[in-house]
Amino acid sequence: MGVSNNYRTFSQLMEDVSIDFSTYALEGLIEPQQLIKVAQRVNYDLGLRIHRTKQVVIDIEHGKGQLPMDFKYVNYGFRCGSYKVNASMPSGTHVETTNDVPYVPSPGQISPCNTDPTCKDVCVIRTCDNKKEYQLVQKIGPEQYRIFNHWSQLRITSLNDHVCYCPEIGAQAIDTAEIKDGFLLTNFTSGKVYISYQGAMEDAQGDLLVLDQPYCNEYYEYAIKQRILENMVWQGENVSQQLGLVEGRLRAARNNALGFVNTPNFQEMRKVWTMNRRAQYHNYYNMFLSYAPVQPRVVSTPNTSVGSSTTSSGSY
Repeated sequence: MGVSNNYRTFSQLMEDVSIDFSTYALEGLIEPQQLIKVAQRVNYDLGLRIHRTKQVVIDIEHGKGQLPMDFKYVNYGFRCGSYKVNASMPSGTHVETTNDVPYVPSPGQISPCNTDPTCKDVCVIRTCDNKKEYQLVQKIGPEQYRIFNHWSQLRITSLNDHVCYCPEIGAQAIDTAEIKDGFLLTNFTSGKVYISYQGAMEDAQGDLLVLDQPYCNEYYEYAIKQRILENMVWQGENVSQQLGLVEGRLRAARNNALGFVNTPNFQEMRKVWTMNRRAQYHNYYNMFLSYAPVQPRVVSTPNTSVGSSTTSSGSY
């Protein structure tokens, strides 16, 4: 599924719940601080697909580099090699904007050939020279960019959290790195490392974020409503009928949300189809090899002439 990265804060979620439970809210029976853990549990239940995939270039000094504040899980990483600085000197009045950088052309190129709407300060782009090459572009200032054309694989040795979609944990590479206590520890002293990671479900102010989607919104709201009614039961309130109704709706909302999140999109389906086709080809190839002779040898073609046949018969 291509999850639309639309989020809302926990405060906005509680506003919608308070509107439905307006009577309980006026009586002071809803305490948002007791319900944050419910939204966190729903985020964890929906899985890593609801997290934003981000990328950053980390400066390594003395074998250590600080990870981003919103770092949650690592996907993969590379050690960056040599780079060029593409800088355009401003003339006259220059105004720095905060717009995203969808594409940064390489030096000497005029028109872009690839547009990535999710690219911000760091992005991997394809060059425009039809060589099927890629560049890593990092924005370092107003109209200033670092362009990396060389990088090497980085092996992740150990992690604080075992929940990781990291294909490079067991990679065979000279350069190694370790994630520990918010830092990236490397076996080389200095350099630059590019990592792709899953961001935490928090905004810039540290507020909890939840996925904003109709199917998932019902899951969040019914989970919080169920906890509110459960707390009221422990306080001696007679809300057993309401609690039974909400729990039934909660099960249906959870199934709908998980079905939506776990549904692959077209690109993922195409990737799976391609992998299946390759696996089928390798199966046919291996089956052909399994029926091949162990020690194949060339057998000479017998002579079809009559004289030769008579002579061979006489020799026997």
